[in-house]
Amino acid sequence: MMLGTTNIKFIDAQQAKMAYQYKNTKRKLYKTISAIWYNKTCRQKRLTPKYINIRINGNNQQCRRTHKAAIHFRINQEIKYLYTKKQKLNEKLYKHALQSNDGWRNLWDLIQRIIDEQLGQEMELCYF
Repeated sequence: MMLGTTNIKFIDAQQAKMAYQYKNTKRKLYKTISAIWYNKTCRQKRLTPKYINIRINGNNQQCRRTHKAAIHFRINQEIKYLYTKKQKLNEKLYKHALQSNDGWRNLWDLIQRIIDEQLGQEMELCYF
């Protein structure tokens, strides 16, 4: 078990670029996963996220039903988009991991563990 955070000193700019691309892609993946969770929770609890602005003229029962259906449709479309984005980020992350493994050889497992630890701390600060 590692205590505290460990910093890595990069000697070669190409190696640093590979590690930072991996880290940034993984950060985007975590944020996308949290957005999927947020949208699913909103859909389940029948809440309207702030980014959805649908205006319908009228205030009768038919207009209210149409408004709710439009919000539900918009949330479903957002979830589909986020799953597509997640799939692309997973593929990109896999490619970065393979490239970094080739560039770092035996040290990549350690570097990957350090990056995961740092991102885990970042996500805890943001979302908890």
